[in-house]
Amino acid sequence: MKPYVPDKLPIEQIKWELHVPAIGKAHDAIGRYDGMLQSIVNPNLLLSPLTTQEAVLSSKIEESQATLEEVLEYDADPTERLEVNKYNDIMEVINYRKASSHATDRLKTLPLSLNLIREVHAILLDSVRGRNKNPGEFRRSQNYIGAPGVSMEYATYIPPSPENVLPSLYNWENYLNSDEKDVLVQLAIVKAQFEIIHPFLDGNGRIGRLLIPLFLFYKGALSSPVFYLSSYLESNRDMYYERLKAVSEKRDWNGWIAFFLQAIIEQASINISKTKKIQDLYEKTKALIPQITNSQFAIRTTDALFSAPIITSSSFVNKSGIPKASAIRIISLLRKSGILIDLRKPKGRRAGRFLFKELFEIVK
Repeated sequence: MKPYVPDKLPIEQIKWELHVPAIGKAHDAIGRYDGMLQSIVNPNLLLSPLTTQEAVLSSKIEESQATLEEVLEYDADPTERLEVNKYNDIMEVINYRKASSHATDRLKTLPLSLNLIREVHAILLDSVRGRNKNPGEFRRSQNYIGAPGVSMEYATYIPPSPENVLPSLYNWENYLNSDEKDVLVQLAIVKAQFEIIHPFLDGNGRIGRLLIPLFLFYKGALSSPVFYLSSYLESNRDMYYERLKAVSEKRDWNGWIAFFLQAIIEQASINISKTKKIQDLYEKTKALIPQITNSQFAIRTTDALFSAPIITSSSFVNKSGIPKASAIRIISLLRKSGILIDLRKPKGRRAGRFLFKELFEIVK
């Protein structure tokens, strides 16, 4: 098997007439989802747990074992001693979140570009698995995809040769910043071509999935970059890889585009449902907490719980800015009311850990 030579973009063989019905449904789904996002006062706060879940699922596709609960527990108490492998998996998820946040901030003033992709990659691989594989640098050596431990002779896919990486990326960047007939089909091609080029020695899949909400935000299809596809891709992992493989083996771009548009349609429906449930729960909780706590800090309490559904007393104080004595009293009242349940009861010097179960059940 020789290194793959990617198609030049734009793709000539798109059968647009085949995709018209799916394009219409996908735009309708994205539009309804964005309408919901625009109705939320602070989507970054309210959908913060969904951002963490996306980071967990995208990392899971790359064989990370960290769960949403473990990551949220670490957020609440980073001082807790963890087994090395678990800690490393959690840090990969945290880096994914940091990389997404960094890119979002940069896109407010800069275009989506190769330089930004390199910045995001450096954050993604900082101090975790792959840190010895040139974080933030496009590869200068041949890589390949295959079963763990096999030589390149038995690879299932060999990406472009090192000398072809930058020319392919420059073509990709030009296409990314061009106007295609349809922005969602363009996104499908942008994502697949990035994975085909495989420009880094590690982390290509996660960067490819991060590109999805960033591209939609950059192109104005979404008002906030919080459209997450990893849940669908993880649930349909075999088909996901099969469709990508068919692009490189058979130039079957139409099969990939059809799969990707369907992924957007189905995931948007799930995202709409989850976002509505979170919004409804927020309104209900915002009305309930003042009655339970009779506290001037009711809104701060509500916002803190929705940004971090697992808390300790210390993390709650830090997140909410509520004075410690008041915070401890509020946590006690929320436990008695059943809004918070005990994951771990306080004992001696060991901090208690508490779960906002109703929100966690929606997000997980």
